[in-house]
Amino acid sequence: MGQQQLLLIVLGVIIVAIAVVVGIGVFSAQNVNSNRDAVSSDLTTIANLAQVFYRKPTALGGGGSTFTGFTIPTSMASNANGTYTATVAAQTVTLVGKGKYTVTSGGTDTVQVTMTVLPASVSTVINK
Repeated sequence: MGQQQLLLIVLGVIIVAIAVVVGIGVFSAQNVNSNRDAVSSDLTTIANLAQVFYRKPTALGGGGSTFTGFTIPTSMASNANGTYTATVAAQTVTLVGKGKYTVTSGGTDTVQVTMTVLPASVSTVINK
């Protein structure tokens, strides 16, 4: 009788340990997805600012139908979600957001989202 109870206790401990490991994996995956969504949201806000700059006349501090001169506001270049950079051309802005969470455990691959801003549209590519 004692040996059977010991076996059940060991089996119970193993099942609980597996459940904890699976729970941690699911939680980590959710953190990565949440960070990816937050970076995409921040990039959408910056893309909106770029399009406003494009449409605003130069006399009012805008680009006057060009993205040339657009910069990411310093308050938005980095936040709790990630860091953001812009590559500006006359008719396009390429925004890159690098998140705070790593995609692979122990790796250096962080969440990365690229957004291409055109005068009338925005396209998003989730790199990692």
